[in-house]
Amino acid sequence: MRNFTIYLALLLCLLASKMLGQQTFEKRAKTIASRIETITKEEKAALKIEVEEVNVQLEKGTLTKEQADFKKQQLAQARATIIENKVAVAQEELKNLVQEKVDGKIKEQDSTKRYSFTFRKNKNRDKDKDSIQSEKRTTSQFVLAAGLNNLITDSKLEDSDYRFLGSHFYELGVSYNSRILKNDNFLHVKYGLSLMYNNLRPTENRSFTVNGNQTDLVVNAINLKDSRFRNVYLVVPVHLEFDFSGKRDSAGKPFFRTHNSFRLGIGGYAGINLKSKQILKYDDNNLKAIEKTRGDFNTTNFIYGLSTYIGYKETSLYLKYDLNPLFKDNAVKQNNVSLGLRFDLN
Repeated sequence: MRNFTIYLALLLCLLASKMLGQQTFEKRAKTIASRIETITKEEKAALKIEVEEVNVQLEKGTLTKEQADFKKQQLAQARATIIENKVAVAQEELKNLVQEKVDGKIKEQDSTKRYSFTFRKNKNRDKDKDSIQSEKRTTSQFVLAAGLNNLITDSKLEDSDYRFLGSHFYELGVSYNSRILKNDNFLHVKYGLSLMYNNLRPTENRSFTVNGNQTDLVVNAINLKDSRFRNVYLVVPVHLEFDFSGKRDSAGKPFFRTHNSFRLGIGGYAGINLKSKQILKYDDNNLKAIEKTRGDFNTTNFIYGLSTYIGYKETSLYLKYDLNPLFKDNAVKQNNVSLGLRFDLN
């Protein structure tokens, strides 16, 4: 994830850049995004078939309702894990793509080729093509987000037990943006599928231990170089988006283009916890040791929360808050909160 953080910082710089050579980079990035979208569609379709088979068994009486619900949950978690693993490969490709860009290995397109698309011979045909494209009510985007992550305890964030700059969140997903009204470009509904990574780094040499149904943050007996607690979620985000891009082009003709001006999104998300893992790094007799522990840690299996974003074009300031507590039965309820940057790449 550290390398992925570097990738996100570089991506922000590349998005803000006005250099002429961005086209090749963007095209390859969109190809990878399209592959991620295909992965999610295929796995969702496979899951639908598996769930239908379970429903058939339920109707025949070979499974009880409780058994059917449990089996459906297992199937959903299995498909979510497959999506996570396949997306991780694409994630690595994105990191390598940015590194190629930084190293100057990606050839730039010259300005002649770039502007040759502006001057067309068949104006009527291209006008019709633009009209058809502008009338599309649903478009897709590749969502990438990252920032700071922490826990709110008793409605307070100050004096947190977790490092403010060391605790991060990441989100990777695909979304669809549908215009609600046929002849108005202001209101959209945005929905999709995302993987969320929430990381917490405790302060004062502490780590988590499980005591029955309680999960406690305790001081470690050895000096830790790093202590990190990670939760991975598969969620379905839904937002009502207000897009100020307008509905006419520079000539005053109708043109419904999104992500071309200021945008505001208000909504929420719901999903399941795929895994919880604690990572401890320390020195053991002058040897570097890494201890990874995977389990439920008494975390909540079902996640839901509120989220909002405001920004310009593809880049937004992103805030999300879990309404469910991180740990199910802890005496003190703690809710996850995240703040960072979000990129919606068309």
